[in-house]
Amino acid sequence: MIEVLKSKIHRVRVTEANLDYVGSITIDRELMDAAGIIPGEKVQVVDNNNGERFETYVIEGEPGSGCICVNGAAARRVMVGDVVIIISYGLMDFEEAKRFRPSVVFPDTETNRLIR
Repeated sequence: MIEVLKSKIHRVRVTEANLDYVGSITIDRELMDAAGIIPGEKVQVVDNNNGERFETYVIEGEPGSGCICVNGAAARRVMVGDVVIIISYGLMDFEEAKRFRPSVVFPDTETNRLIR
């Protein structure tokens, strides 16, 4: 088995950082659907502004809202306005991994909405 890139939301802007929450990242449902990410899925978040990297799980946000809210302790690792990349990985056998094509979404960085 090999772990490979499954989904990526490339360069979205953090809209909220909510320290007083149990944990996770809330993502606009439209972005989740476009990238093939589901609620509860483990993701890696990479902050382009400060170099921080952390793992958490996904909570579904309101569709079309542009919401990217980092919750709980991870809220200390970002600032509202930071640009982040959200990545999920899948585990598959080597031959399947060679044929697999990840879902990569490039939303508008200012609005966090899908570019149509």
